[in-house]
Amino acid sequence: MTVPIATDQKSLFFRDRLMDWHRPEDRPLPWKENKDIYLIWLSEIMLQQTRTGQVTPYYKRFTGRFPVLESLATAEEEDVMHYWQGLGYYNRARNLHRAAKYIYFDLEGKFPSDYPSWLAIPGVGPYTAAAITSFALGLPHAVLDGNVFRLLSRYFGIFDPIDTGAGKKLFQQLADQLIDRNNPAQFNQAIMDFGATICKPQNPLCDICPLQSKCIAFIEGTIGQLPVKKRSVARKKLVLNYLHITDGEAFLLWRRPPGSIWPGLYELPSLPEDTEVNAHLKKEMGLIPTEVKKVTQLKHQLTHREITATFYRVQISDFKRLKKGDWILVKYKNFTKFAVHRLMKKYFHIFMD
Repeated sequence: MTVPIATDQKSLFFRDRLMDWHRPEDRPLPWKENKDIYLIWLSEIMLQQTRTGQVTPYYKRFTGRFPVLESLATAEEEDVMHYWQGLGYYNRARNLHRAAKYIYFDLEGKFPSDYPSWLAIPGVGPYTAAAITSFALGLPHAVLDGNVFRLLSRYFGIFDPIDTGAGKKLFQQLADQLIDRNNPAQFNQAIMDFGATICKPQNPLCDICPLQSKCIAFIEGTIGQLPVKKRSVARKKLVLNYLHITDGEAFLLWRRPPGSIWPGLYELPSLPEDTEVNAHLKKEMGLIPTEVKKVTQLKHQLTHREITATFYRVQISDFKRLKKGDWILVKYKNFTKFAVHRLMKKYFHIFMD
């Protein structure tokens, strides 16, 4: 497809109707309330791979603990991970923390002031750099997220796959042509809000859409076919077994190592596949249980993994015979101090003493 130029009728219609439609107050979000570049950066990192409606409570909690760059840069990683837990994709938090240290210590607390400089920051890609520089600095860089891909592909009738290098380049060129250079922040927010509330993935509100008369997908009846994706995510199946070992007052956790899934987060000790519980407890941990009970099996999905996790509750009289190992003994009352991944939160929500 040839990318439309900014002055053609269809493009002008799109931009004018979109800007007329947008009312920021219709979709209030806490990070829209000011131009603080730290808070805008933080919100954009949180919004990566997470729906807007899910982010708000985590954003408020995180900014309550880390309200300014210094508080984040000087924090311990474990504290950062604790306040991030529940958002998932934990590499975002690690990159955020690493970037905060770099900006605070190496750049003397001065945030980058242009798009290329933001791209050099850990965890910041083209979308995030465009969002930060347009929202905080008023620079004309167009954002490109799922909502924007969907809206542009339908309106312009683009069947080029959005998950290929060529497709992403085409859509970026188109978005850059369309952006309102006099008000890039409002345009970027408008195009994302429109995709999220009107041009939705399922059951889009075409009847009230101000772009309907020139929307190719609506005219040609191809809304359900767009946007096009070439690749589908193949999830690897993973089986995990966990031991909830407790004396009624405390239980065991261990911290996942670097290079694994959920690195640096805490979870229950795991049981190797095809290993008998009692034998493992005695040989590896020095423990003799008074009761072993299989309590539940939970399904959990990550981007590239489909997890089936079986949980065993192991009752013991005390931990006096526990061998030294990577695990730590945690009082139930202190459990909330530890950053755990979502699968663990799901389990403890049901079975916490």
